[in-house]
Amino acid sequence: MKNTKITVITNLLLVFIVFSVLAVGIYSERSVTISSSSGNGVIYRGTQSSNGVALMFNVYENTSVVQDIISVLKSHGVTATFFVGGCWADDNDKTLKDIVNSGFEIGNHGYFHKDHKKLSYEKNREEILNCHSVVLRSTGYNMKLFAPPSGAYSKTTVEVATELNYKTIMWSKDTIDWRDSDIQTILKRATKGVSSGDLILMHPKPHTLEALPLIIQKIKEQNLKFLTVSECASLTPIKV
Repeated sequence: MKNTKITVITNLLLVFIVFSVLAVGIYSERSVTISSSSGNGVIYRGTQSSNGVALMFNVYENTSVVQDIISVLKSHGVTATFFVGGCWADDNDKTLKDIVNSGFEIGNHGYFHKDHKKLSYEKNREEILNCHSVVLRSTGYNMKLFAPPSGAYSKTTVEVATELNYKTIMWSKDTIDWRDSDIQTILKRATKGVSSGDLILMHPKPHTLEALPLIIQKIKEQNLKFLTVSECASLTPIKV
């Protein structure tokens, strides 16, 4: 009987230890990926006092669509932030320069669209710096914003970005236009409940291009300004 009690107590202690370890692991992961402040270098939305929103375009493809997006933005008199992939920028020097010369903000989207959450310190640094070098060499633009591909990052990613004087940027509204092509769905995801400080994520897809004028119109109806991510999040403006 005594041995049975000891066994039960021992098993209970083991269960407690296992759950404690799991809880610590879960908490550590959340502390890296859910923070919405800029205290750890991660920003999920801008400031409410900005009275504006930022349109974000993550670019690794469809250069002709990127050119058309530039035209639509300029024709409506609004600005945006383009997060460019290094390998795309390497092959599309003219469009990259068109983005800068049109007065839009550029951010870093890594070089090869890798999962930064799984990368080592060295590989995180390599991806960010390689993209940075391409853009700087081509345009003289010294990027300070980093959007991890697929929104995947770890504590190491944020530490590397911060060391390189970058802010890690996420989003508050995701159109999921890389997966879904219905224009009304994209419009709804971009504008439903839109409010000051929203960072609206899009990609250069043909259907997103079609939805863009509708998105701009809907946001203007809310008397919100269009800002760059830096302006929306009250960060130091980038000087070219």
